[in-house]
Amino acid sequence: MSRRRISAVVAALALSAAVPVLVPTSSASAATCSSYPSWVAGKAYVTGDIVRYTDGKAYIAEHDNPGYDPVISTWYWEPYNCDSGTPVGNFVVSEAQFNQMFPNRNGFYTYSGLVAALSAYPGFATTGGDETKKQEAAAFLANVSHETGGLVYVVEQNTANYPHYCDWSQPYGCPAGQSAYYGRGPIQLSWNFNYKAAGDALGIDLLNNPSLVQTDAAVAWKTGLWYWNTQSGPGSMTPHNAMVNGAGFGQTIRSINGSLECDGRNPAQVQSRVTTYQQFTQILGVSAGANLYC
Repeated sequence: MSRRRISAVVAALALSAAVPVLVPTSSASAATCSSYPSWVAGKAYVTGDIVRYTDGKAYIAEHDNPGYDPVISTWYWEPYNCDSGTPVGNFVVSEAQFNQMFPNRNGFYTYSGLVAALSAYPGFATTGGDETKKQEAAAFLANVSHETGGLVYVVEQNTANYPHYCDWSQPYGCPAGQSAYYGRGPIQLSWNFNYKAAGDALGIDLLNNPSLVQTDAAVAWKTGLWYWNTQSGPGSMTPHNAMVNGAGFGQTIRSINGSLECDGRNPAQVQSRVTTYQQFTQILGVSAGANLYC
């Protein structure tokens, strides 16, 4: 069994949890950064509050919090564009296009949750020219679609596998329990060491609270982006680097599940990913590029 994460299309868990949509008021949209109140450590903030940090930049609360630091607690805060009145990092995929890609998606996988997660990896779908940006977004969403049956599946339902994802050789063990680290989220995050690594990178204690990946849409999307932007898996590069450096969509497959699919091991699964990617690039109005297969 692979030590990184197990790629499997798993049965659905019906969840209706949603991340609040961050919609600033018209007066906030017109304000400048200097007009927002200074952030105060320990002061209670609610979702949608906008503050000016010590660096002079503005941040908007993604979740209620008791005054956490905006540049450290990135789950609770998101950079805010004072000029346009929107969160920083507008996504190249519109909500209408997202809904077109995933007409049958689970209500858990909200567009607002995805947009809220983008601040964790600002280079995602913002690197290179417009075509490259859209190709990367399409590649990520195509692989996510394959992993989750079109954003239908939230958790791994083969419960027999649950006890297998705890590596007790790790010094931190499995504090949430032997069976707590099963596949969750858009890229089916699995194993205690992956929950630890992703949580450390994102500033979220996922080792002790792995269920956040199945109850908070922004956290779920952030774990998917963590893998996409920082992990090479069985490949030789991260999926992000594969797309922005011209290696092609095929290398993203290799980085996600190449040991089980590439080099002729499962051509039907590879073709499924490629076909979805081609459909998504068509929706975004760009070419699919070269090197589609692995």
